[in-house]
Formats: sequence, C-alpha cells, structure tokens
Amino acid sequence: MELITNLVKNFKKEFTKENNTPAEVFFAPGRVNLIGEHIDYNGGKVFPCALDFGTYAVVSKRDDKTFRVYSENFKNLGIIEFSLDSLIYDKKDDWANYPKGVIKTFLDAGFNINSGFDVLYFGNIPNGAGLSSSASIEVLTSVILKDLFKLDINMVEMVKLSQKTENEFIGVNCGIMDQFSIGMGKKDNAILLDCNTLDYSYAPFILKDASIVIANTNKRRGLGESKYNERRASCESALEDLKNSGLKISSLCDMNMKIFEENKHLIKSEEAIPRVKHAVSENERVLKAMECLNNGDINTFGELMNSSHTSLKDDYEVTGFELDSLVEAAWEEQGTIGSRMTGAGFGGCTVSLVKNEYIETFIKNVGKKYKEKTGLEAAFYIGNPGDGARKLGDF
Repeated sequence: MELITNLVKNFKKEFTKENNTPAEVFFAPGRVNLIGEHIDYNGGKVFPCALDFGTYAVVSKRDDKTFRVYSENFKNLGIIEFSLDSLIYDKKDDWANYPKGVIKTFLDAGFNINSGFDVLYFGNIPNGAGLSSSASIEVLTSVILKDLFKLDINMVEMVKLSQKTENEFIGVNCGIMDQFSIGMGKKDNAILLDCNTLDYSYAPFILKDASIVIANTNKRRGLGESKYNERRASCESALEDLKNSGLKISSLCDMNMKIFEENKHLIKSEEAIPRVKHAVSENERVLKAMECLNNGDINTFGELMNSSHTSLKDDYEVTGFELDSLVEAAWEEQGTIGSRMTGAGFGGCTVSLVKNEYIETFIKNVGKKYKEKTGLEAAFYIGNPGDGARKLGDF
C-alpha cells in the first residue's frame, strides 16, 4: 500500500493537473515459464505463471488528445509526449513506444479512444531479466484503455492486441505466452497453455513453504537470435521428413516418446534427431507437471524441472556455460526442489523452487559459486504465483 501511496504522490508531482480527474491505479504482473521450453512452435504446451510483482500505472484522463507518459524506471527520459493524431513508432521515444503502440493497435481494431491521458509507470520487474517487462506494459496499457474508455473487450482479446503491438508496431516476433500469462494469471495457479489454439486450463500451484527464485545470469545475449532460428529450422525440416515418410502428424508434439523412437530413423539430419527428442520429451514433461500439481506433488514437479534443463542442455543445446553454472549450483543446495533455465536460453534467467527456510543461504551460495565460475554477478528475485492484470482502484 505504501508503494501505491508513493506512486500517486509522485504522479501528482510530475503532472500538474489542469483538471480534478481522480488518479486511478492499475497493475500487470511479470511472468515466468515454469516448464515447457522451445516447444510452443513445435505444437507443444507451455506452463507459465504470473508473478506477484510487475508494473504499476497511475493514470488520469485528459480532455484533449495529448498523452503524457513518464516512467520511474527511466527518470532521465522525463515526460514523453505524443498525440492521438500521430501514433507512429519513434526510436527517440524509447520505452514509450510500447503504450503508444497499444493505443494505435486498439484504434486500428475499431475501438473508440477519443482523448489522451497522463500516466506514470513503475515496474519492479528487472529490465532485460527475461520476465517480460515489455509485455507487462502492453497488457497494463490495454487494461487502462478498457477501463478509461469503457471498451467492450475481454482479456483474451486484449492479450491478442498486446501481442500484435509487439509483433507489428515494435517489430519483435514474440509468441503469445508472455501476454497471455500476464493477462490471464491467477493467484496460486499455473496455466497450461496451447499457444496455437489458446486452449488453456489452470493447475493449483500452491507452494506453502516454498517460493519461486529467479536468477538472472546477467550475461549479454550474443548468439541467441541466430541459434534460435537454427533450432526452429531444424525442427521444421525434421517434421517435413516425418510427414513425407507417411507419419500422420501435424506437429512434432503430436508424437509421444514411443512414436518418436520408432520413427526417428526417418529424420535425415543427424543433428535434428536430438532436437526433436527434446520437443517430444519436454511436451510429455509438461503434461506430467500438470498431473503433479493437480495431485499436490511439488517434489516430482521439481524433478521434471531438472530433467527439462538437462534436455535443453544436452538435446536442444540452448543453455550455455552461465545458465548451466547457475542451475548446477542450485541443484547442490539444500532446500532446492527443482531448477532449470527459463526463456530462450544462451543467457537470461533460471527459475528454481526453493524452500523458504533455505532461500537466504541458497542466494548466498549459488551467487558465490556462480561468480567464482563465471566472473559475473547473478541477480536474484523472489516471487510467488499471482493474479493477472487488473485495476487496483481510485486514489
């Protein structure tokens, strides 16, 4: 509550009010994918949850066509202004292109946004940590637009428009998992999501005496994009080989491990075989993970996380020295239920489930071992499964 009081105070300080419109406060979480990596584009399911930290916005509607946006995270950029009549991507507007893009995408979709607003954003999602600070701003802005302009739109449609903003206005070819888990998150639940059909279901993710610990390698990603494209192309060519040989599948994750073992000789590229093995085995792990949570079996869930990392390391080869160093250090710690890389790989973050009584020593020991091995300082963030984007109230 103190955080919100301070943000409202800062909002009033930054924006000299010409009218007496009350400030309204909104929130959108960050997200983490618990298991199910590099399989969304292979027809598999992902298993993310929203976190209990994220991005806040204090907003007040204006009676003209001006938008004035300010971020506590980028104070040096000051207030950035743009008009309803000129919503174009501008590099110098930096982070403000995200809310600007969402407004334009809503307008293009036929929604009536007839005035501007003043808004102060503040995120306690670390930038560049792979926890989706950009998607959090997009979904947050969508919720603001729905509320301020009384728009008839549901959360799934807002999620789609947020993803469209990232793809078409920002120019980043992301999937829909980030926006979906941020919009549709539910406290003490994880989401089993098919990114292709958007079929989803919730699984109880009640940690009781444990928490999610996210560790950022703080490694600059160099080869990520090209390696990602290589892996994807490899999977696509393997799928073509299997289909051309008469196997009745539309995606790699239509197979289970038994069908894969019986048909892997049909894949022409030797290198593609372990890639396919990862996709198929990871999808099976995701389905088992859902079972575990439904049965309250958090320990087996942790073992599946460990197996997922091993598969990403050995079969898909997207981890790298830094991620492996963090995960291996986590595995050695008392109180670790499970640990794996999360996200695209080649840097970025790990996600671990750790018993609360051991979190302090976990962070200290894992951080120390990681620094000794890599020379880098890891950053740690503690979270729990939280609710999705929403209005917090009028202040």
